[in-house]
Amino acid sequence: MCFSLEWVEQLLIWLIIVGAIVALLKLLVPMILSNLGWAGATVMAAINIVMWAVICIFLVYFIFDLIACLGGGLRLPHRP
Repeated sequence: MCFSLEWVEQLLIWLIIVGAIVALLKLLVPMILSNLGWAGATVMAAINIVMWAVICIFLVYFIFDLIACLGGGLRLPHRP
């Protein structure tokens, strides 16, 4: 099912969902944590780091999934 129209459709849907969740978090969390002062700023920075780490992990997983779709991934040349 790699690289089919259904696959591209699902990819676009997931990208929209992830983008919307990230935008909502960036909008709502600072408003909620603003009452805590410097502690709220620290918590917001930690949440931002975790959010980007999760996005990067997803991208690594996605890239290796694409490599697997190409026919077994990267292979070293066979020596005779």
